[in-house]
Amino acid sequence: MASQLLLPPNQFTKSAKVFFTGDYQGLNDLTLRRKSLQVTRVSNGFSLRAKADLRSTNNKSLVEIPKQWYNLVADLSVKPPPPLHPKTFQPIKPEDLSHLFPNELIKQEATQERFIDIPEEVLEIYKLWRPTPLIRAKRLEKLLQTPARIYFKYEGGSPAGSHKPNTAVPQAYYNAKEGVKNVVTETGAGQWGSSLAFASSLFGLDCEVWQVANSYHTKPYRRLMMQTWGAKVHPSPSDLTEAGRRILESDPSSPGSLGIAISEAVEVAARNEDTKYCLGSVLNHVLLHQTIIGEECIQQMENFGETPDLIIGCTGGGSNFAGLSFPFIREKLKGKINPVIRAVEPSACPSLTKGVYAYDFGDTAGLTPLMKMHTLGHDFIPDPIHAGGLRYHGMAPLISHVYEQGFMEAISIPQIECFQGAIQFARTEGIIPAPEPTHAIAATIREALRCKETGEAKVILMAMCGHGHFDLASYDKYLKGELIDLSFSEEKIRESLSNVPHVV
Repeated sequence: MASQLLLPPNQFTKSAKVFFTGDYQGLNDLTLRRKSLQVTRVSNGFSLRAKADLRSTNNKSLVEIPKQWYNLVADLSVKPPPPLHPKTFQPIKPEDLSHLFPNELIKQEATQERFIDIPEEVLEIYKLWRPTPLIRAKRLEKLLQTPARIYFKYEGGSPAGSHKPNTAVPQAYYNAKEGVKNVVTETGAGQWGSSLAFASSLFGLDCEVWQVANSYHTKPYRRLMMQTWGAKVHPSPSDLTEAGRRILESDPSSPGSLGIAISEAVEVAARNEDTKYCLGSVLNHVLLHQTIIGEECIQQMENFGETPDLIIGCTGGGSNFAGLSFPFIREKLKGKINPVIRAVEPSACPSLTKGVYAYDFGDTAGLTPLMKMHTLGHDFIPDPIHAGGLRYHGMAPLISHVYEQGFMEAISIPQIECFQGAIQFARTEGIIPAPEPTHAIAATIREALRCKETGEAKVILMAMCGHGHFDLASYDKYLKGELIDLSFSEEKIRESLSNVPHVV
C-alpha cells in the first residue's frame, strides 16, 4: 500500500511529500535518513521519494513492481495440448476466439514468448496496491511451536480485496484499447466480478456479471461492490439467456455453478458485436497476468535471505496458485532452487486429486473451446453448503499440464479443518482470510506441525490471496458449529464424468 507522510514545511524549502511504500507494519516507527531521499522538482514544490527504514523485518519485502509478466510455456520442454474447437474438435484458431476476446489477449493466450511487457497504463493502476507485502507469520509460528519459518504473500490490499485485479485491469485495458464498449463475465463468491467491475469503471466500460445464484443471495456485499462500481449483476441461472432458461426448466431451484454462469456470459458475448467476454481464471493469459505475484515474491525472498522449501497455494481455477508458483518453477527448471510446490483444493470440488485429465468444456452448455484439463465434468455442481470457494469443475489447462509433468503435487482438505486454520491465522496474524486461502493455511499448518515433530526448520511460502471481510457468514456458521464437512460422492462424480466428450 502507498501512504503519504506529510512533513512540516520548515524542514524543506516549499511543500514536500515523502512517499512510503511497504506493508502495514511499522508505519508509526518510521525513521527517514537524509541519504535515502531522492528529490525531484515538480510544479507545486518538491516530491521526495524515500526508502523507509523500518524496525520491522518486513521492510525487507520492499521491491519494485515488475515491468513484465512471465510465460511458463516458453520454458517447458513438453508444450501443453492445444484447445480444440467445440464443434470440429480441431485445434482452435485465433479467429475462432475473436468474438470473445480482444486481439491482444488472443495473442497472449497462445504466445511462446518468455516475457510480456506490462503496459504503462496498467502499471500506473497497479501502483494503487502493488507491490504487495511478503510477511513472516512469526506469531503463527509461535502458536504452533514450530521450527518452520512461514511467509505469506498477501494480495488482500487491492481495491477488490484479492489477487483478481492483477488480471482484471489488463483485460479491461486491452478491451478498451480495441474499442470494446461492454464486457461480460461470471463470478462465484464475487471476487472476480467485483474486480472486473472495478477495472471496467477505470476504463469506461459497461460491465455485466452473472453471479452463481447461491452466492448472489448469500453474499450480498460483493454484489453491492459490483453495483457500486457500476456493474449490472444477475443471479445465475437466469431467464436472460437460453443456457439459463434450459437449466431453470430442468431445476427451477438450481443453486447455479460457475460452469452455468460462464455459459450465460459467453452466450451474451457471442451474440453482441460490441461485447467481449472476460474470464478470471483458467486461461493462459489470466495466469500470465498473475505472475506479477511470483516475480515480486522472488525478489522479496531474496531480500529476506531465504529460499522456500515448500510453496503452497489454494486452487480452484488456478490463477492465484499459478501467479505465485510459475516464476518459482522457472527457477526450479534452471536448477537454482528445488522447492516442493503443493496445490490445495477443497474436498468438495477436488478436480486435481479426483478428476480425470481429459478434454472438456469450460462451461456447462458446451459453448467454450475444449481444453485438456483435470476435470470433474462440465455438469458437476458442488453442494451449495460448501463455504470455501474454489467451486469450478476444472483446473487451468496449464496447471493441469504442469501437474502431469510432475513439477507440482496436489492435496484436498475438508472445509472444517480449513476454517480451524483460518481462526488460528486470524487470531495470530490479524488478517481474516477469504474462504479460498483457508485451504492453503490449513496445509501450511499441517506442514508446520510436521516440522515440529521432525525438528526440520523448513521455509514455507504460502499464497494469501485475499481477505474475508465479505465472507463472514461462513465464519458465522463455523463459530456456531453449523459448518459440516461434505461427504464426497463418488457416484456424483462418475455421473458427471460420463458426459465428458470423447476426443481421439
